[in-house]
Amino acid sequence: MRLIEPQIPQLMSLTRKLKLSTTCINNLFSINQNKGRKFRYTASLSISSSAAETDMVKAIRVHELGGHEVLKWEDVPIGEPKDGEVRVKNKAIGLNFIDIYYRKGVYKAATMPFTPGMEAAGVVVAVGPGLTGRKVGDLVAYAGNPMGSYAEEQILPADRVVPVPSSIDPAVAASVMLKGMTAQFLVRRCFKVEPGHTILVHAAAGGVGSLLCQWANALGATVIGTVSTTEKAAQARDDGCHHTILYKEEDVVTRVKEITSGKGVEVVYDSVGKDTFEGSLACLKTRGYLVSFGQSSGSPDPLPLSALAPKSLFLTRPSLFNYTITRDELLEAAGEVFANVASGVLKVRVNHTYPLSEAAQAQADLENRKTSGSVVLIPDGA
Repeated sequence: MRLIEPQIPQLMSLTRKLKLSTTCINNLFSINQNKGRKFRYTASLSISSSAAETDMVKAIRVHELGGHEVLKWEDVPIGEPKDGEVRVKNKAIGLNFIDIYYRKGVYKAATMPFTPGMEAAGVVVAVGPGLTGRKVGDLVAYAGNPMGSYAEEQILPADRVVPVPSSIDPAVAASVMLKGMTAQFLVRRCFKVEPGHTILVHAAAGGVGSLLCQWANALGATVIGTVSTTEKAAQARDDGCHHTILYKEEDVVTRVKEITSGKGVEVVYDSVGKDTFEGSLACLKTRGYLVSFGQSSGSPDPLPLSALAPKSLFLTRPSLFNYTITRDELLEAAGEVFANVASGVLKVRVNHTYPLSEAAQAQADLENRKTSGSVVLIPDGA
């Protein structure tokens, strides 16, 4: 094949469209100059019948830390799965506050640039050599590491994906994996909620808060929830909150004392952080637990250990990833979440969907508390 210079870009474009690796082009562009003529290039093109070593997919990328404007919609390469891996074509991607923490640098990403996102559901499109237990066509979901779900496709460790029951819609699965398993370990393992307990849930109408209220109510607890608006208060009550507090209009500590006749609550689940931390401690009864699992308003100020002594309080800052270390722990947590969704114990509200390419707007709305329930990103064209 003889190519004049303008044809070279077309050749490279053709190889990408055919999903060929650049290694399929051999003896590239040996140059011959003929007297009195334009440069001409000779290329020998060898097309392999095997699949591409590297394809290109669309993804959100972060090249610098900052506001939502640093989220960029780009082409990224994706290879084939290796031993112990699967390649998944995402159908729905969960949006979580932890994505914002990484974008801002509150948590440090392992690499820069990086693709954010820690939750998705999709279809297996390829499996690594010799892998058993997962096959092409399986609907699977994952939550946690590796980060990178804001993409049309991704490579995942096979032991970190879980099967999604056929009764669960992919958008529901994507919205409930991280938030649902977070709710599961918070009420079942971190502090075990039991009948007769009174608990306080901040951001009760949020993605995790909504599930916490439903789950704790099903376990027999009295649930108090803080919300920002009357609309969110109505949703929280529908989710099992026995008492709602409009924190912009009411003093949370005073209201909790009134509701509990001055006793306080057994546990506070606090995902807000700086703005609520001191009040959360004040709401606890003797030997109560403050479970600080998020910091949407910023990191709490340092607390001297002696501040816990007057009521012998317990304080923990847990992470889901330390409660799903083993494959058995992961399957147990996800299985309990999906079972509660299927039985109706948990109602998953996917109240907002955005195209994946508009992830920046979705994060801005979440950060500015313009959303309620779960937020899901849908790959463009999915």
